[in-house]
Amino acid sequence: MIDQINRTISLKDTPKRIVSLVPSQTELLVDLGLESSIVGITKFCVHPLGINKIKTIVGGTKTIKLKKIASLKPDIILCNKEENTKEIVEQCEKIAPTHVSNIRDINDVMELIQQYAELFSCRTEATHITEKINFKLNDFKNYITNKPSKKVAYFIWRNPWMVAGKDTFINHLLTLNNFHNIYEDKSRYPEIVLKKIRLEGDPDLVLLSSEPYPFKEEHAFEIGRHTHHAKTIFVDGEMFSWYGSRLLKAFDYFKRLQSRI
Repeated sequence: MIDQINRTISLKDTPKRIVSLVPSQTELLVDLGLESSIVGITKFCVHPLGINKIKTIVGGTKTIKLKKIASLKPDIILCNKEENTKEIVEQCEKIAPTHVSNIRDINDVMELIQQYAELFSCRTEATHITEKINFKLNDFKNYITNKPSKKVAYFIWRNPWMVAGKDTFINHLLTLNNFHNIYEDKSRYPEIVLKKIRLEGDPDLVLLSSEPYPFKEEHAFEIGRHTHHAKTIFVDGEMFSWYGSRLLKAFDYFKRLQSRI
């Protein structure tokens, strides 16, 4: 099999022991019926509720405990190009075959689910999830058709101020919501100068993500002083950045978000 960054994955049999280093992929594995095969996860793998109480924690997404991973004797390790570093992938490859995902849009999500279907022999479950995602996606596209476009800035960090730019799954979902990202000309997650926000797009909406930074009201006020009456909304970062089966919940959340604008 070829993974999503064009690396070849060689497996003799269907993997029975899985280490997942990506929270959204852990959630997807469970929804594919593979919870019993998961032997190791990160401390950020919090969905479904309680999974971090019953599975071995092997570190975070940027720092891992290699000896602990090796002790679990995994048949495969699951990584992501954005969540995990190249060094982590190279270290994991020395322990077990390592699959790396690369998600920029919903087409990539569908491809990943299909790859997992083949890797873990769960085609029926995968088809069920992809069909439901497609249904909810088409329903949301119909819902959003006549909604007016809004200029937005999606903040993910403070000190330095950082936002979501182009080539991100977040930006893809913003576009689906008929939001125009004022920073879509900047790559990935750029640092910005807050006092220049009017000059760089003057957003109608400022979206403050619930992760990875815990934004509070004082941060909303701080940003608001530099905008021209932009409305600030605290948003669920998991709905905008977690891919896989999280999309089954995301489109209903986006409808509720649209009703708050």
